[in-house]
Amino acid sequence: MLYITDAKYEGDYRIWVRFNTGEAGVVELEDDLWGPMFEPLKDKEEFRRFRLSEVLLTIVWDNGADLAPEHLHDKLFAKSDRPVLASSST
Repeated sequence: MLYITDAKYEGDYRIWVRFNTGEAGVVELEDDLWGPMFEPLKDKEEFRRFRLSEVLLTIVWDNGADLAPEHLHDKLFAKSDRPVLASSST
């Protein structure tokens, strides 16, 4: 099962994520912010207030929005620069 083990805000609509597989990288999410749940996150102050859910094992926001780890993983691998294996010391 794929899940997020760490996440950090990187500015604008970018979040650095690390997966339980060891892969990590920055995901650009601006194109994902549409529809009733995600429209409020176009406000960058709201967007940056995500947290890692211990239940869903992904990033979530207080308004109930969340993104599946598989979606984040797919977006990361769709980029031209490939994700890297995260160091176990970070």
